[in-house]
Amino acid sequence: MAKLRTPLCERLGIRLPIIQAPMAGGATTPALVTAASEAGALGSFGFAYTQPEAMQRDCATVRGQTGAPFNLNLFASTQPGAVAPQAQRTAIDAVAGYYAELGLPPPAPVKAPYAPDLEAQLTAVEDIRPPVFTFHLGDLPAPRVKHLQSLGIVVGGSATCIAEARRIEAAGVAFIIAQGAEAGGHRGTWLRNPYDAMTGTFALTRLLVRAVNVPVVAAGGIMDGAGIAAALALGAQAAQLGTAFVPCTESGLPPVYKQALLAVQEDETCITEKFSGKPARGIANRFMREMGARDAPQLVFPAQNALTGPLRAAAAKAGNADFIALWAGQAVPLARALPASELIAQLAAETEEALRRLQALLA
Repeated sequence: MAKLRTPLCERLGIRLPIIQAPMAGGATTPALVTAASEAGALGSFGFAYTQPEAMQRDCATVRGQTGAPFNLNLFASTQPGAVAPQAQRTAIDAVAGYYAELGLPPPAPVKAPYAPDLEAQLTAVEDIRPPVFTFHLGDLPAPRVKHLQSLGIVVGGSATCIAEARRIEAAGVAFIIAQGAEAGGHRGTWLRNPYDAMTGTFALTRLLVRAVNVPVVAAGGIMDGAGIAAALALGAQAAQLGTAFVPCTESGLPPVYKQALLAVQEDETCITEKFSGKPARGIANRFMREMGARDAPQLVFPAQNALTGPLRAAAAKAGNADFIALWAGQAVPLARALPASELIAQLAAETEEALRRLQALLA
């Protein structure tokens, strides 16, 4: 059988059509990115909440350990201004009881900026010059995309619908990530209502393959080689996997998160805005259920993320999964705890086996 290498693999300089998803919030450590890239996939940093200095440091660490390509990802969304005092009060009241339950001081009003400055992060990208750069939750203007490309960076963006895919294709991206509704973490929708852009991964992949003229990467609910083979059969040139890498040895997420993920026996995920202010898929826990049941007030993204940050950190330290954002995709029961290199080797072997089975079935 032919090697698992597509034209996009050639463009990105990777051996396998596998991208380790850029998960913001601590999962994508230099160790994970290095291990994924060394194993033939595209290791990716999720730097949405990372200050430029730390971006520089982590990328330097990876470059000191491997010469393989890696990806750097940012949220391309603008931040709101100061939140009105009344909105602050109602959102704080909604979470104050949970703060008290964990022995934390009462939550204080959050102040802008609620996340790192995007322009400063993009300047850092220009300085770092990663082999690959991708963006999520928005688009970048064509001049910025072209400038990054002039620095030798391969640029890609995510889309949850045809309109978004065509918009970023027009901006000049080299590839598009089709984020299906099954995906864990934040919904990348930015041109439509996120709840109206819930097309499944395989349907969306096929739609985008036919709608655009650049390579498409399938993302969402893919956990094993059979899923990768299915994505390739639909015309995708690679698959992006996030949840599959959460339990890896090199992942920076706390043990309680990994344990919760590995314990799931069925699709127990749902979409919530209560942790961050923006729709995101994760394993349903007490915080998600209770906040959703009473339609608790929340701040806009990413102010709500800043408000719940101390609660999430304290819960992780205490080993309490009730108040952690357990981002995960719908196929989470297929998760396995392996070092990243072993996981990627298994994914490649499973993909080849799935393609062989299909070929034999049709012989």
